[in-house]
Amino acid sequence: MAFVQYLNFNGTDLPLPDSYEVDMKDVESDASGETEAGTTQRDIVRTGMYIISVSFSVSSKWLKRLTEFKQLNSITVKFFDPNTLDVKETEMFIDGYKVSLVKDTSNLGLWKVNFTINEF
Repeated sequence: MAFVQYLNFNGTDLPLPDSYEVDMKDVESDASGETEAGTTQRDIVRTGMYIISVSFSVSSKWLKRLTEFKQLNSITVKFFDPNTLDVKETEMFIDGYKVSLVKDTSNLGLWKVNFTINEF
């Protein structure tokens, strides 16, 4: 049985994530909010913007590759969308990049990497 390829950055398949969460949000204009009458008004500029939260347990080799992706302004991301059970492709950027050492090994350690990928 083959695993689903959840993420691909710029043509590079990423390892299987420890956690993978896909969120969709709407972008509202500054005109949105509560009116003087107390009703909520939403002026939606864009619907369905993807935000993906992931975490990986990786070797030092993959830590270096993920850090290189973090330095890029834009990444072409292919990702598995659990809402449609299909693969989508879009331009995204990495935010909230956090690295922590899980275990010291003879090969420069086992690392836990967490970040979110936001659609432009």
